[in-house]
Amino acid sequence: WVPHKITAMASCAPDVPSIETAYSKTSDSITVEFTQVSGASSYILRAESTTGDFFTEISVSNSPGTVTQLQPYTDYQLSVMSVNSGGRSQPSYPTEARTIIMAPMMNTSSPTNTTIQVAWNPVDHAVFYTLCIIREGSSTRLKINTTNAQMTFDELEAGTTYCIKGTAWDPEGHTGDDLTVCQITRPQTPDVTLVRVTQGRSLSISVYWVPVQGATYYLASTSNGLNCSTDSNYCYIIPVECGQNHTVTLEAFNNAGPSSPSPPADYKTYPCPPDNIWLEEPTAGSCLVRWDPVDHVDYYITFIKNDDGSEETCNGTTTSCPFYCTCGYTYFTSVFPHNQAGSSLYSPIRNYTTIPCCPQNVTINLISTETLEVTWSPVKGAELYETNAVVQGEQRVVQCNDTAPVCALSDLQCNSAYSVKVIPCCEHRGCNHTCEPHLHQTAPCSPEILNMTQLSGSAYRVDYSAPNDHNTSYTVTATGRYDRHVCQSNGSSCDLTQLACGVTYEVTAVAIASVGWSLPAFTKVLETGPCCPASVNVTQVTQAMSNVTWQMAKGARSYVTALSSPRGSARCHTTDTHCVMGCITCGTNYSLSLEAFSSTGHMSQCSYHGFSSSPCCPTGIRFYPLVNSTLRVRWHSSGPRLHRHSVDLLGAGANYSCEAAVGATYCDVHHMACGDVYTVMVEPEGGHFCQPRTFSVPCPGSNAGFGEC
Repeated sequence: WVPHKITAMASCAPDVPSIETAYSKTSDSITVEFTQVSGASSYILRAESTTGDFFTEISVSNSPGTVTQLQPYTDYQLSVMSVNSGGRSQPSYPTEARTIIMAPMMNTSSPTNTTIQVAWNPVDHAVFYTLCIIREGSSTRLKINTTNAQMTFDELEAGTTYCIKGTAWDPEGHTGDDLTVCQITRPQTPDVTLVRVTQGRSLSISVYWVPVQGATYYLASTSNGLNCSTDSNYCYIIPVECGQNHTVTLEAFNNAGPSSPSPPADYKTYPCPPDNIWLEEPTAGSCLVRWDPVDHVDYYITFIKNDDGSEETCNGTTTSCPFYCTCGYTYFTSVFPHNQAGSSLYSPIRNYTTIPCCPQNVTINLISTETLEVTWSPVKGAELYETNAVVQGEQRVVQCNDTAPVCALSDLQCNSAYSVKVIPCCEHRGCNHTCEPHLHQTAPCSPEILNMTQLSGSAYRVDYSAPNDHNTSYTVTATGRYDRHVCQSNGSSCDLTQLACGVTYEVTAVAIASVGWSLPAFTKVLETGPCCPASVNVTQVTQAMSNVTWQMAKGARSYVTALSSPRGSARCHTTDTHCVMGCITCGTNYSLSLEAFSSTGHMSQCSYHGFSSSPCCPTGIRFYPLVNSTLRVRWHSSGPRLHRHSVDLLGAGANYSCEAAVGATYCDVHHMACGDVYTVMVEPEGGHFCQPRTFSVPCPGSNAGFGEC
């Protein structure tokens, strides 16, 4: 084995190339054409400024090669070296070359849609410039030389792209770099074809136009600072306020800038709703909707809807709308202004509640002497009712408030005419004070019993106060246990008649008027006198003494009985129902009076007539014989001769009798047997108290005489 041995083989650098030519195509580079040598893998170009302040080397693969990053219009010494693995060759013989001047750095603009303005900073060492302009899509060129640093091309087409190539010339007459810039002219002024106000969730305007050449987008602007942009032929400006009268202009834009604004196009947005809407009711039933004026309005439409669902409208150019309104209703009103753009999108809704209607079917009833019950039909829209009652000419008002259609007015004055007014009220409109009052009288005031005076045994006069007007009557009632008596009067007294005796009555009085009755007066007690006995019997016990009896009288506790005649009187006071009375002579007519007293001292005077004592018994009886066995009996009468007398003779063997005519004082007994003793009774007719007498009757020729045994 023989160890490996690395041997360095010697390699020679390639030959030196030579520069054939060097020239500058751009202001920052020089291109070198050189001969290529065998064995070279690459080449190195060297550039060095003639002033010595710049040096650079670049590697190139073959010829030609270009040195870059040079300064314009500057002289450089250029050389080339070949390179391979053995190294680089020696530099070639240097060649001097100059970079061309730089192209003018043009700035272009289009101040109008028919002009392009080109401006640049002066190029060092340039003596003049050449500008060449060509319209895009055209073969026509325009070349202009100028020594100025700006140029304006006019009479161009709007919205068209023009390319401009600019070249500077150095003093040696060489052209420098060329620079081409393209510039579009501003668009032609567009025309607005339509402006339309669009109503939706928000108000907007739609602007339409015809597209113009060269425009990349459009800007529509309003006179109040709103705008919209688009690359289409329409756009929307959102949002737009109501009630505006503005203009809109349109500009077309491209890279050059905007076109001239289009002529302003007028537009109006729909009107704003009125700021203030109110309702008035100058007179009942006549309502008026009013509102503040609104700008840019052609006419108004007013909607009036009430709470029963019905609706009416009115339109006009004025700021008011009259309509008929019914009491007790709530009206909802809205006003929509209109113009050529349309109607306002909304309107404030104002509600107005008319004053409640006056109640119908008002009924007033006197439910007690000082209380009026007022009822009425419910009223639409009324939330509360005020019921007032006032006496005409007075200030005191009796009032009740309630939500129900009924009210009781109490604590009123009796015998008074009240003006009653039912006033419906609601929260929004207050109360309707225009309702007509209703007159109603309260019950009469109660009378007061002042005095009761007895007119007769069964009649009493009741005096009472009469506190009411002359159209009031009064009824007095006396109520006993088993009966009831009534009298009526328009005055201040009334006579109760045919009252029962011996009864205690409760007496009251009440006033009666067309509206009703008063409360009864406080009751007073009336005790009538005792009853007179239904019958009185007088029984003559003796010729001068009588026994008077009577039935128990109702209400009587004691009695005073009196017998009266022209020949005297007798009196008896007792608690019994009988009394023995003397001192009454026979044959006398007399009257009987009886006073019945109650336990409280009330007295009834009872009178009885047609009583008489029995006839007086005859006296001085004598017998006188006559012929033919006839006996005459004579006597004396002490009283008036008003009665017939009867004579009875009762003997052992026979009885005899005769009667005397009225006024006669004798009587003849015929065929009488003599020589006997007789019991003789001579009595006036109706007499019962005469005593019999015994007489003997002798026969004729006897020496015995008539005599009383």
